Amino acid sequence: MVPRLKEKYKKEIIPEMREKFKYKNVMAVPRIEKVIVNMGVGRAVQDKAELDTAVKELSLIVGQKPIITRSKKSIAGFKLRKNVPIGCKVTLRSHIMYEFLDRLLNIAIPRIRDFRGLQRDSFDKRGNFNFGIKEQTIFPEINLDDVKTTLGMNITVVTTSRTDDEAVALLELFGFPFKKQT
Repeated sequence: MVPRLKEKYKKEIIPEMREKFKYKNVMAVPRIEKVIVNMGVGRAVQDKAELDTAVKELSLIVGQKPIITRSKKSIAGFKLRKNVPIGCKVTLRSHIMYEFLDRLLNIAIPRIRDFRGLQRDSFDKRGNFNFGIKEQTIFPEINLDDVKTTLGMNITVVTTSRTDDEAVALLELFGFPFKKQT
């Protein structure tokens, strides 16, 4: 079964982007290439169970097993040694990516308290979008009774667009709730 957002991209977003930016070829229209979800767990240095909990919760949220990230160098101020597990991340592509974005945009983001929209200045100069979420509890897959500590996550949406204007237009058509420009 084809994900809803992928169908929407093919039927609605491609024609609208071609009309707006005057692309001659369908393949020139930007698309979402991958979504990277990263969860840093600084407390994992002292408590290994924190990292296990983070891995379990991230796999519930995204539907794919995350890899454990390790520290690259020692930092004495943080009591951190080289090659110690300090977080987890997952890269989503294809159907799983579209399903995750659908749940994120339609279920999770509306559950954020006092949400005013995503920042438009969170784009790099190549059309990729980064934003953070402070709590994992906005996702319905997480059982609130099992949560001992709140964990944040960073979500990166990688697009094939060349400029930030193309990327903003693409993500707005997908339904990303950006703050209104004043």
